[in-house]
Amino acid sequence: MIETKQHETGQRASMRELARRAHDASVSMLSATPEQKTRAIRAMARGLLDAQAQILDANARDVGAAWAAGMGSAKVDRLTLTVARLRDMADGLETVADLPDPIGRVFAESVVPSGMRVSRVRVPLGVILFIYEARPNATADAAAICLKASNAIILRGGSEAKESNSAIVSVLSDALVSEGLPAAAIQTVPRYDHEAVNELLGMNDSIDLVIPRGGESLIRTVAKHSTIPVLKHFKGNCHVYVDAAADLRMAEEIVVNSKVQRPGVCNAAEKLLVHERVAAGLLPQLAQRMDTVELRGDDASRALVARIGPATEDDWSDEYLDLIMGVKVVGGVGEAIEHINRYGSAHTDTIVTADEETAMRFLHEVDSASVLWNASTRMADGGQVGLGAEIGISTDKLHARGPMGVEELTSYKWLLIGDGQLRA
Repeated sequence: MIETKQHETGQRASMRELARRAHDASVSMLSATPEQKTRAIRAMARGLLDAQAQILDANARDVGAAWAAGMGSAKVDRLTLTVARLRDMADGLETVADLPDPIGRVFAESVVPSGMRVSRVRVPLGVILFIYEARPNATADAAAICLKASNAIILRGGSEAKESNSAIVSVLSDALVSEGLPAAAIQTVPRYDHEAVNELLGMNDSIDLVIPRGGESLIRTVAKHSTIPVLKHFKGNCHVYVDAAADLRMAEEIVVNSKVQRPGVCNAAEKLLVHERVAAGLLPQLAQRMDTVELRGDDASRALVARIGPATEDDWSDEYLDLIMGVKVVGGVGEAIEHINRYGSAHTDTIVTADEETAMRFLHEVDSASVLWNASTRMADGGQVGLGAEIGISTDKLHARGPMGVEELTSYKWLLIGDGQLRA
């Protein structure tokens, strides 16, 4: 019993030391120059390509273990790295390196009646605890954008990707050191038990923000136990609405890309809403083309396509992350908006239409972080909207919403410059 208690005390101490090192590194990062950070991120990008063989070997071990453990194909796809995906990771880091440095940027200033000059200036958040599942590409993305914003990051990836993440973080750490930046600005949690995470979630004296990225149960658990502010990335129950005025060939391409291109990611479409006037012209063709997708629909859609199974009430709010899609025939844009705002997850929703007035109504009235017109839901992504990379897609409304890049990982402070002003 005594040995067990000593072991537990030692584990808590190791988590405390991890957080302390991150906090100290975040203080050191306040003096990092934009040039240092840019060079370090470029070194990270080169390092990923130079270490391609080692990273892919490590990833192959993770993928083999995942298949052996019975992990589903969509989740294995999220875990898998390829030469092309490594190239995309490196390209994303190069884009982050090219972004303007946000730190120290004055974005509001004025002279108040007392004569003081008042301004607001971008500053780092400090230490970010990033908790995520089997997405090794997120390791490099998150580290780079945190570094660009002069933050330190503690990475707690899923155990399914431990070999991949270890190989990637080794590259990232070497890049930091090569540019004279603190190695502790990018750290991984060496333990994969829940208690390690719970310990970190109580360290609000060292950690400034928690970003959980993964399944809904993970995020709700983190939010429940954290004493640190949590920026939530809840489920992606994303919709495509095909309007009566849609170009049906465009609509077909958008639906297929939104659902099939990578069904296991959060901005993949989970539901299809179709205007009743074009349902007969679209659904049979679409069902034939998406023959690998299980379709679950309402009575109207099932009357048009025999292979569509019945949808339950739970289906309308579910996030499948798989080759499954809910289908509903609606009377118009008003019904589509009402359905999305009721059942959606405020993540990403798109309308396909040639009618600008209808599109504007959809864009303004759908209460989601990203709302698109004539584009795939998969386009709601940090890289696609010019952020280079993202640490997640926030469905919160406070601090940051939607794809989170460099600027979303900053706060600001007030600077007040006077010449002897006193309060009367």
